[in-house]
Amino acid sequence: MKREYDFTSGERGKFYRPDAQLNLPIYLDKDISEFIQKYATRKKTDRQTVVNRMLRASKDIIQSLQ
Repeated sequence: MKREYDFTSGERGKFYRPDAQLNLPIYLDKDISEFIQKYATRKKTDRQTVVNRMLRASKDIIQSLQ
């Protein structure tokens, strides 16, 4: 690394996007990941679809209890 960097010609906020949404990764425990992968393979779908369906069902249950 350099000792100093020259930012005199830099432009503040050049890449800032106020409406940008971040999709952060979520890491599952090994046993859960394996279960979801096996289930997704059996259902001939992808893991993302399986996880979204599971979370949606849980969300619906939680909302119905409130």
